[in-house]
This record gives sequence, structure tokens and C-alpha cells, in this order.
Amino acid sequence: MSDHVYKMVELVGSSETSIEDAIQTAIKRADQTLRNLHWFEVVQTRGHIENGEVRHFQVVLKAGFTLEGEYP
Repeated sequence: MSDHVYKMVELVGSSETSIEDAIQTAIKRADQTLRNLHWFEVVQTRGHIENGEVRHFQVVLKAGFTLEGEYP
């Protein structure tokens, strides 16, 4: 078993559909430029209200990925 070192980044995803879609949007976009994504944590959820209805969802995520290379 090898030891892992993780880097953590903060992402913000948004969606007009749902919180889950906002999460998927953030992760899919991050996966285009980051390698070895392994986990995420939702740290904040918010939305936009218009005329008494929810119009937009936004989530703040912390996402972790392993750093490449060998470690002593």
C-alpha cells in the first residue's frame, strides 16, 4: 500500500436545474483540467430566487486529487 498526498481545490458549480446538477457541472469541468480527482465535499449551497421561485442553484465544493510522482 502506498501513501498518498492530496491537493485540494475549491470549485463553484451552478445549475438552473438542481443542486445535484450543479455538483456534476463543477466536477465534469474540473475533470477536464485536473487529473486524479478522487473526492469532493459540498461546503456551501445557495440559490437565486425570482418571483417567489428558485431559479438558480449554486454549490461550493472542495475537491481532492492525488499528486503525481513518488514520495519517500
